[in-house]
Amino acid sequence: MKHTWSVTIVLLAIFLFAQVIGLFVTNHYLAKPDLPLNIERPEFDEKTSFIPLFILIIIATVIAFFLAKFDIEWVWKLWFFVSIVFCITISLNAFMPQLFAFVFSLFFAFFKVVKRNLIIHNIGELIIYGGLAAIFVPILNLFSISILLLVISLYDYIAVRKTEHMVKLAKFQAKIKIFAGVLVPYKKGAAILGGGDIGFPLLFTGVVMKSFGFKALIVSFFATLSLLFLFWMSEKKKFYPAMPFLSAGCFLGYAVLRLV
Repeated sequence: MKHTWSVTIVLLAIFLFAQVIGLFVTNHYLAKPDLPLNIERPEFDEKTSFIPLFILIIIATVIAFFLAKFDIEWVWKLWFFVSIVFCITISLNAFMPQLFAFVFSLFFAFFKVVKRNLIIHNIGELIIYGGLAAIFVPILNLFSISILLLVISLYDYIAVRKTEHMVKLAKFQAKIKIFAGVLVPYKKGAAILGGGDIGFPLLFTGVVMKSFGFKALIVSFFATLSLLFLFWMSEKKKFYPAMPFLSAGCFLGYAVLRLV
């Protein structure tokens, strides 16, 4: 087992709570489509939206790798700061007025990027992915998000096991202490769960929620079980692509949901 049971439980709890909070945020914006800060969703066709979304992911990865290769920290930090402000404002605006949501987003961005505070960082991770889901779930259908999960799972495997550029990006983020994802330190090191490993299952579950309501939480439960299985079978000091496991958990959860 890669981490201690206590650390593993913390990671699983953060993952599951981020899914639940994200679904509540997504449900709010499915009923009220307008986003705060005059943010506009991309105008993609639901059936083929996985194509431009994957292209955007590749472009973002190339930019991130370029910044890491040439050690351009200030651009990385600015990128993260702005992204955090937008996503957390969207999430919190589902529960409070826009002005308050924006002020809180600045608070989280400051303590996640400028003056690092690990507790606030991880609390922010519970909130931030709901903002992403609110943007992208309405432009996805079940076919497109399923294809996207499959493609991302393959990409994750290649990026971690073959080219290893995701490992290099993770090390760069650890070096500058600006990390997209959950970080839980303990005596023997630190446990990490990448932001994409939280965000992509939430996108799938959010799309399922459009048809099944909050019964979609069954998918979140099975995604959490798949993450537990990954932690249980993984070895210390080795990097593993999480998305193939999480995608399998999402698909299994959806199959069970259809039978309930």
